[in-house]
Amino acid sequence: MSGSHFDTIAGEYDESLPAHVVEHYLAKRVAYIRRHCPPGRALDVGCGTGVLAGRLAAAGWEMTGADPSEGMLDVLRERVPGVEAVHASGTDLPFPDGAFDLAYCVAVMHHVADPVDVRATLGEMVRVIRPGGRVLIWDHNPRNPYWKRLMAKVPQDTGEERLIPEAEIVDGLHAAGAAVVSSEQLGLVPDFVPPRALPAAAALEQVVERTPVARRLCAHNVILAAKP
Repeated sequence: MSGSHFDTIAGEYDESLPAHVVEHYLAKRVAYIRRHCPPGRALDVGCGTGVLAGRLAAAGWEMTGADPSEGMLDVLRERVPGVEAVHASGTDLPFPDGAFDLAYCVAVMHHVADPVDVRATLGEMVRVIRPGGRVLIWDHNPRNPYWKRLMAKVPQDTGEERLIPEAEIVDGLHAAGAAVVSSEQLGLVPDFVPPRALPAAAALEQVVERTPVARRLCAHNVILAAKP
């Protein structure tokens, strides 16, 4: 996962999607983490500009963000100085075993892309959490047909990405010694929803997430695992 491309787009990255849609998913992810993981020391792998890490820091987490892009980390350091910023790839995290209570990544694995690197990143995330700690992978769901259209128009995607199947993430976590707690599909609000229609779109999203067959097409695979 090279950081050079992200260095060039760091200044525009946070504006690549409409602010109200970004806020919807930020709130959704913070709520999920607070519901499933008690506050502690957390590592955001592929943290980017640190927007989610900053929200969790404000909610009581001791946050560290790791990213291979110095440009993204520069934005993080300026905007969210309370989050420790570490230049590192997910395949080789510079932290000791069991250093964190939670390691998570959001919209990162499809950039890692290479199957060997995906498995190595999952292994590193499991390694750096303590026994009883959690790993959370929140990434694009290949079953959702809209991703190819969206990925073709945002600056962070270059065409080198690979949408990672749910089973590949689950298998990689198991291989690293973690036990999967839950694996589900969440999110349906698209980038083109106007602000006035967001409440209706969010309500529809909740209905689809509760519908057994339809929810398989939700936007994200959300996989939570625990280290025995």
